Amino acid sequence: MKTLIRHIHSLVGVQDPKQPLRGQALAQLPSITDAFLLLEDDVIVRFGEMKDLDLTASEADQVIEATDRFILPAWCDSHTHLVFAVTREEEFVDKIKGATYAEIAANGGGILNSARKLQACSEDELFERAMNRLHAAILLGTGAIEIKSGYGLSVEAELKMLRVIKRIKEQAPIPVRSSFLGAHAIPTLYKDDREGYLRLLIEEMLPVIGSEKLADYVDVFCEQGFFSPDETSRILVAAARYGLRPKIHANQLSVSGGVEVGVQHQAISVDHLECMDDAAIDCLSASDTIGTLLPGCSLFLRAPYAPARALVEKGAAIALASDYNPGSSPSYNMNLVLSLACTQMRLLPEESVNAATINGAFAMELADQVGSVAVGKKANLIMTKPMSSLAYLPYSFGENVVERVMINGKFFS
Repeated sequence: MKTLIRHIHSLVGVQDPKQPLRGQALAQLPSITDAFLLLEDDVIVRFGEMKDLDLTASEADQVIEATDRFILPAWCDSHTHLVFAVTREEEFVDKIKGATYAEIAANGGGILNSARKLQACSEDELFERAMNRLHAAILLGTGAIEIKSGYGLSVEAELKMLRVIKRIKEQAPIPVRSSFLGAHAIPTLYKDDREGYLRLLIEEMLPVIGSEKLADYVDVFCEQGFFSPDETSRILVAAARYGLRPKIHANQLSVSGGVEVGVQHQAISVDHLECMDDAAIDCLSASDTIGTLLPGCSLFLRAPYAPARALVEKGAAIALASDYNPGSSPSYNMNLVLSLACTQMRLLPEESVNAATINGAFAMELADQVGSVAVGKKANLIMTKPMSSLAYLPYSFGENVVERVMINGKFFS
């Protein structure tokens, strides 16, 4: 089936880089004004200026008029915790009253709270709830996503989460990546036996995950009060035996050494980075590891924002993601993430779009499929409402400017 989208005000993200964008390249967002885009089934086959269109409307099976509208690659959300049992708004109220993230966790809330509730939830219930959330995220423009485990914290519950994510991968209309985050917190049962929980992760969980191919990546919360750099390294070495590359939580609450251990183990990405010193910035900038920034978490926790400008100016490759989860970032709205990146982290609109599309795709090793407008890539695209400029998208943070989302060459509903 041939689909022709014509009279596009601006076709954005026309590029096919072979590595993540960094430095000045991040601000370059190739676009075509008064453009057309030709799709065949679910794939982009041609695009250009309207004056060069040599295809008549009668030669296409479907013609879509995009006058005054922008077409962009769909968002590539490379850090989420989409699978969970229930929301945690009671902790939201505790935060308003002054409780910190660490205090809530120390009192059995946070990750441990989600773990208890998930353990009591059936696999079918988890799957249905997660698919409903994914459907809503796609309608806001998400066209590829990574999902982590980490709310199980036992052999049975972690495997249950990963099997749910595997079902989502099989049934979702968009590309899905899976990360094993058993090292999210020390469960209550092991609070006096850290070594016992590490052995459980390494000797019991990882062999099953490897044999059943339940994850693409391994993740560790490398942070004070959670997992040390040495413990993180030990887990990553064990996971590598099963082909699981790292995507780790680093430097969220403190300068934890997470960046350095991630780079040492050639992590695909190190995520959060709210607390960075010069050494961590220099280490990341000199590496191939992507720094994934999560401004929604900073907004919700009233926490510092990652030093995006310093990272970009030092030449680090950065991505933007939602960190969607029930405790610290209960939003999968990537459009809001772009607004926060611009207003709070001083990224340019072009930089934020690149970070949320092509660099997010690289952070999931999906850049050959999605993340930009290029021949042969999937037609996972956003069509905006009529807009005056690209900057209007992050500028108008309270308005949903996404008119329609195309997934695999068809409008999603």
